Order: sequence, then structure tokens, then C-alpha cells
Amino acid sequence: MLPVKNIIFAFMTTDNDKRLFLIDAYAMIFRGYYALIRSPRITSTGIDTSAIFGFTNSLIELIRREKPTHLAVVFDVGQASVRTVDFAEYKANRSETPEAIKLAIPYIHRILKAMHVPILGLEGFEADDVIGTIACKAEKENYTVFMVTPDKDFAQLVTDKIKIYKPGLKGAEFEILGVEEVKAKYEIEDPKQVIDFLAMMGDAVDNIPGLEGVGEKTAKKFLKEYGSIENLLANTADLKGKIKEKVENSAERGILSKKLATIICDAPIEFHQEQYDLDEPDFEQVKEVFDEIEFRRLYENLYRAFNQNQVARTENQDNSTKKNTDNPQPTTDNQTIQLDLFADFEELDQATTTKSTVSDSDHLYQYIDSPKAQKVLVQNLLQQKAVSFDTQITSLDEMEADLIGMSFSYKKGLAYYIPFSEKREEALETLGIFRPFFEKKEIVKIAHHLKADYKILKQYGIEVEGAIFDTMIAHYLLNPDGRHAMEYLSEMYLGYKPVAIETLIGKGKNQISFKELSVEEQTKFAAEDADVSWRLYEVFEPQLKIENLEDLYYKVEMPLMKVLAKMELEGISLDEKWLEQESKDLENDLRNLEKTIFELSGEEFNMNSPKQLGEVLFEKMQLDPKAKKTKSGQYATSEDILQKLSSKHEIIKHILEYRTYQKLKSTYVDALPLQIDKDDHRVHTNFSQTTAATGRLASVNPNLQNIPIRTLRGQQIRGAFVANPGNKLIAADYSQIELRLIAALSEEENMIKAFQDGEDIHASTASKLFNIPLEEVTKTQRSQAKTVNFGILYGQGAFALAEQTGLSRKEAKEMIESYYETYPKLKKYMANQVIKAQEMGYVETILNRKRHLKDINSANFVVKAHAERNAVNAPIQGSAADVIKLAMIKIDEKFTEKNLKTKMLLQVHDELVFEAPEEEVDLVSELIKTEMESAYKTTVPLLVEVGVGNNWLEAH
Repeated sequence: MLPVKNIIFAFMTTDNDKRLFLIDAYAMIFRGYYALIRSPRITSTGIDTSAIFGFTNSLIELIRREKPTHLAVVFDVGQASVRTVDFAEYKANRSETPEAIKLAIPYIHRILKAMHVPILGLEGFEADDVIGTIACKAEKENYTVFMVTPDKDFAQLVTDKIKIYKPGLKGAEFEILGVEEVKAKYEIEDPKQVIDFLAMMGDAVDNIPGLEGVGEKTAKKFLKEYGSIENLLANTADLKGKIKEKVENSAERGILSKKLATIICDAPIEFHQEQYDLDEPDFEQVKEVFDEIEFRRLYENLYRAFNQNQVARTENQDNSTKKNTDNPQPTTDNQTIQLDLFADFEELDQATTTKSTVSDSDHLYQYIDSPKAQKVLVQNLLQQKAVSFDTQITSLDEMEADLIGMSFSYKKGLAYYIPFSEKREEALETLGIFRPFFEKKEIVKIAHHLKADYKILKQYGIEVEGAIFDTMIAHYLLNPDGRHAMEYLSEMYLGYKPVAIETLIGKGKNQISFKELSVEEQTKFAAEDADVSWRLYEVFEPQLKIENLEDLYYKVEMPLMKVLAKMELEGISLDEKWLEQESKDLENDLRNLEKTIFELSGEEFNMNSPKQLGEVLFEKMQLDPKAKKTKSGQYATSEDILQKLSSKHEIIKHILEYRTYQKLKSTYVDALPLQIDKDDHRVHTNFSQTTAATGRLASVNPNLQNIPIRTLRGQQIRGAFVANPGNKLIAADYSQIELRLIAALSEEENMIKAFQDGEDIHASTASKLFNIPLEEVTKTQRSQAKTVNFGILYGQGAFALAEQTGLSRKEAKEMIESYYETYPKLKKYMANQVIKAQEMGYVETILNRKRHLKDINSANFVVKAHAERNAVNAPIQGSAADVIKLAMIKIDEKFTEKNLKTKMLLQVHDELVFEAPEEEVDLVSELIKTEMESAYKTTVPLLVEVGVGNNWLEAH
């Protein structure tokens, strides 16, 4: 390993710049964990690092943003016996700490030690008491103290020099609470009255009982009138009715509550300020921990945060020196001034890595630039059973990219690079030499993100024939929730760190293109790519067999890759005039909606300003007296908040409609024309096989799967997707495929019979739920049944159902219970799926696609419930994805077999879109319907609806 340069992080401080940040460890750890609860960070070895990542990321961001001079992290240590002695039930209602947080603590301790951040804690006392004690002692030393916590209890400690630094939620800004902010928040005269506030109303989180019958409003009222709980209890004669009786009867527990709520400020812990200096991290130790838990990007952020912090401090020192030239300050040992910082992150990363690299690994990378030698290489390649290859191109957009070079490997540490001429004819000649290799079906061709290489070669007239292996898709099947970039997989599975492209071509305005590099530099990078792909193949290929994923991989995902490549190359035509008119129509609609909104509000304002909108809705119109503000001080006006107010005033409906139209216009109508290819005048999306953990395909650049179809306005956009003259578009859509699959998998006779009889499943369900004949089902009842049918798939509870249907919580609960009585085998199937997941750690689709559920046995109710919903939903969503993938492969095979000119263009969830010559429309419509409906045999017939039109809107 290269020696790590000595980085000295030091500074001079004045009384005006003594800023101590005390972090409430567990509050921040829990906050980070739950912020990522819906999309947890999982390592390649299955470790949930959400809590570690959330906390560490917040810490680094704090350092970067606030540039503290002093810092410490405070933990709870053991039981807070100073309070449980008085009240054994103190914090007794706290739920079990989630396993991921228990696992996180040792890692967080290691990270803090490596960063040289003090870890504080005191047996028998809470973290609150340690923070309170240190804060008070630091205040006397003229420090400004920031208590980093979302905990309201700390408001009692706030003074002119002690403040709460409250992190924002869901990306919102942080909030600093000083004396005035606390007084305003609690409507009190002195922050210390927060203790009385907590004593009166109690605290459910800490199980502080408080006074009987006293909530937040009453507590604020009492504080205004009496100032303290003692004064209130001394004047209960002034109270009337039941509240008088309740307060008097609970007086003793009120006084106890005040003692429990009071943060101790004289705990036996000393404040030695030099121990809290923000010191340089031991980057090598940090790197070791971060590598272990796969935090590469966070490591980069850490380095840059300290780099920026040091630069800022240097500037401050320079300014301070200029101001004090007449009275220079002495420099002591702990005020050393120096910076031997790395020029950039990559240099630091290389110096501190614990992984092997090309510079310390045995390898032979050669470039071959003569046709004679290239022919010899081809003969060598033709003797191999498997070979990895990689293409180097001029653009990330394969539709406009040219080949720069190509590399091959069939043995660890051995790779060859072929540079290409910039002249197309000469490049084609070189490619012709390698054609026999790509066309020999017996050789397994390996690549990482093979579809990109396949598309490039196809545009040069080379077809990759026979067996193929994509290491990215292989890893996706093995670990669908993980990350699949080659560099990441190399570090995690091979312990090998590839050369970063930025080290060769630079960044920003000084960046050069790959083709400007010398052939030696090109070889270094490209040959390594092929080498790494080969090594990953050796890891993943046998693992697919062990995990029983070979059939899914070789018979579905790999053939599908070629189908998707052809679809992407084909693209789809857009009618720009249609979109131009749609843009004008939407603009008119927006202006009309704006006019209506202004009339209803009684004033004109900027509709795109959340600040102005919030003031109109919540200050002028008073639609919600309890309206919440964001950390920046303006009212929150997100869609979910406005939806809840839709019954309060008709203006909300128009505002939501305005936002919908505005998004349609900016995201699709105005943006799509900019993505039309200049050569063939078609739009070419990219389909990703490795994005959704369920197995569904994703569409990117542009995303054509999210074009909204539930509103007439959204549907209109589909009218812009057109067939070329002489052709028609065909849209084929599976009808209620997920419900049909869950009926088949659960063997639920009532549901199966309804499908087999050709009944409307939602009307049939409504008939059973409301116990009425099928022909008497109303539109509302069918809609409610439809919501339940699909809601059950996604683990929807009574609360969510009530919100969606307008039913009361009780009615929604009764409907769900009635649903399970109607379909008892469905309920049993769902329960069995959860049990299976708990026993095996995963669930499977009909084609054995796995979804690992690491939290299925969690002691935390919220986490476990989320995993249980996935245990039911993932096999259904994933099986639907499996079915349409099978259909796509079979249809493509039929098109080739029958030599048809019809092309498959798009896949949008359960729908496929084709472009067919008019003379083939009838034939392929029947072929498509037959192949889709027979893609997978089930007890419930799969039904496909096929439409034909000049555009997608007509065809759908």
C-alpha cells in the first residue's frame, strides 16, 4: 500500500469562533434508520447499513455545512438509574431496538474513533444529562453550544449561548432554536418552563405520566396563567369542573413528572475543551470501515467535507491575521497552521485503499494494432469456451456513438485491447477480422451491461450470436436489491479496485475524451474492464446454479436482453405537431385554471411559489389552522397535504389540476421533442432489466412508462406516438394480470370461477362483498371493490382504504374482513407467503425469481410489516413481470420465424406496443394475442385486449 500523506488539520480559535456541537447519538441514529426504511441500504453480504449510513451522512453534512470548531457524540450507556429509582416505568413503553440499529452501534463507534470524534456517555445517566452538563460547562467557557437533536426536551436548556440544532426531515432544512424560538413555540416566557410544560402534559415517548386530563393546549394555557406546575397546584381552587378534580388527584405524579423531565446539568463529567477539538480523521482507518460496509461515496464526501472545512479555516485565519497585524497572537502547539492536503479525492482514495489495484496485481495487458496480429488473436479466441469483451465508445448514447476500441479476456490478469481507426471504413475492416468470434455460437460471450455492447456492434453490422452472459444481470438476479455497477462489484466480490476513468480523462472543463488518450492509456483502462468482467463471471456463473436461477437467467433474462436491444434501436415515431398543439392547449388550460384559482382566492399570486400559495391558503383563507411549515419558514404545500384539504374548499381541486397539467407540459409535452433522434426522427428509450427488485422493466432517457393514462389529458400525450405511413400501431394489454395470478397461486375457487366465467372481477367481488346480485352492483360499489382487490395485493390496511374510498375507518375494516371471508384461500395464501419468507428469508415468483426479505423477522413492527407486505406483493408483481417477459421472447421468435416486418417497440408494465405494415395487422394481432395469453399456463385464463390505430391513443 502507498504511504498515506500526513494531513494536518489544525486551526486557531477565538472566543467568537468557539462553537461546540453535541450530537444526541441515538436520536440521530434512529432518525437516519427510519428515513431509509422504505429503501434500506443493503450490502452485498446482506447487512442493513441504513442506520450507519443515515447517521454518518448527517455527521459529515454537519461538518461540511457548519464547520464546527469542537464536536462530540453522546450515547446512552446502560440504564438511566437516576430516573428509574424514582419511577420504574420510566421509558418502559419503548419498543425493542431494531436489529439494524443494534448492529450499527459498533460500526458507528469505529467510525467516530477513526474520525477522532469524542464519544461520551455516563453510566446511570442519560445522554440528555451528559449533553446538558457539558453544554452548561462549555457556556461558562464562552462557547456557543449547539445540541444536535430533534428531541423537544432539550428546549429547557436553551440560553443565549446554548441552542438546539434540529435536523430537517425528508430533505428539509435544519432549524436552529434559540431563546425566542423556544418561547414562541411553547408560548412561554422562559425556556426553563419547558420542564413545567412536559410535567403538565406528560411525554408518551419517555412514559412520563404528567397531569391527568392535561394535553398540549391546556398545558400552554396553565403556563400562561400560573407560570409553573407548582404555582398551578397551589391554586387549584381557581379551577372548575372535572379538570380541577383530575389535576388535584394527579398532583403528586405531576411533581414526579417534573423531576423526570428535568435534564441534569451537574452530572459527574468534566469538560476538557482540548478533547473536543475537531481533529483530522485517520483516513486509512475510516477507509477500512467504509470499505467493509461499502460506503465508497460517503468516504469521498467525508474527505471533501474536511478539505472544505480546512480551507474555510485557513481563510478565517488569514482574515484574523490581517485584522491583528498590530497585535499578533501567539501560536501554541495546538494552533499549528498547515495543510498538506491531497490534490483531489482520487489520489487520497488510491493512497488509502485496502483493495488490490492494477499497480500491485499480476497482469498482462497488451494492445494489438496490426491486422496480422489481430487475426492470430481471433484464432486464439475461437479456441476458448468463454471470452469476456468490452467496447469503448465516444458517447454514452449508443445511438450516436462510434467505436474507439475493444478488449478481450479469457483468463484472470490477461487481456488484449484493439484500437479502432476513426475512419468508419477502416473500423469496419478491423471488426470484420473479429466477426468469426462473435458469430461462433459455442463460445460464451461475456460482458458487463452487455446490451450496450450488443447495440453498438449491431449498428456496425456485427451480430453477437449464441451463448451470452451479462455479469450485471447475473448479479441482479442474485441480489436484486443491491448495486450492480462493475466498479462496485469488483471491489465487493474481487477485492480489486479498478482504475477510475477520471484519473485518465480528468473532470469538468479540463476533461478530455477517451479517444484523445494514448493507446497505452486506453489499454490500461479497457483491458482491465474485460479482465474484471471475466473474473466476475467466474464468481457469478456457479452461484446462479447454486441459487437455482439458471433457467430464469439463460431462458428469460438473456434472450430478453436481445429483444430489448432491438426495441431500443427501433425507437418510435413522434408527431411533433401534435405535441406542439397539446402544449398550446395545456397552456390555455393552465391560464384558465389560474384565473379560476385567483377568483376563488380573491387575489393574484405566483402559482409556482409555494411560499405565496401557502400564505393564500393558510393565512388568508385559513383552510387549516394547524398548517405546518417547512424548516425554511414557509407553509408546506405538497400534494399529499393538499389532498387532505380537498373537502375544505373547491380551490384545492383546481390547484391540484393545475399542478398535474403543468407537470404534463414540462415533463412530457415540451420535453419529448428534444429527445427525438436527428437521424431517424424517432425517440429511443432504454429499458433496464436491473432497476426494479420485483423483476419489472424500467424505461429511462426518456421514461415512457410513466406517461399518465388515468386522466384524459394524460392519455392525449399517447396520441403523439404514431405509426409511419403505411403502418399501424398495435397495443396489446394484459387484463388484470396480477389479480388473475394471485387467484391461480392461491387456488381461490370463488375468484377463479369469476375469471373462468368471464365476469367483471370487480363487479363480482362487489356482488359478494355487499351480498347483492351481480346486475345490481352500482358504479360506486364496483369502484370500492376494485380498490379492495388491488389494495389487498399491496397490503393495504383499513386506514388507507378509508382514505381512498371515502368510507369510515370502521366501514373499511369491515369491508376487508368481509373480503377475506369471501376469499378465504386468498387470505391463507397470503399468510403462508409470510411464513415462508420468515423461514427461508425470501419469496419467489412462478419462475423462481427471488426477493430477499432481510427484515421479515424484525422485532420492529413497522419494519416487519413492510417486509410482510413485500412477501405477498413481490411474487405477484414479479410473476406478472415474468409472464410478459416470456411473451416478449416468444413473440420475437415468431416474428423472426415467419419473417414478418412487424416490430416490437415498447413495453409499458402490462402492455406491449408494436408497429406493423397494414398488410400484416390482422395476422400479427392474432399472433400477439395468442402468444401473450399462452405465455404461461395457469388455471386462470390470461386475457389480452388488442387495439389498432394510427397512434398509441387510438390503439390503446
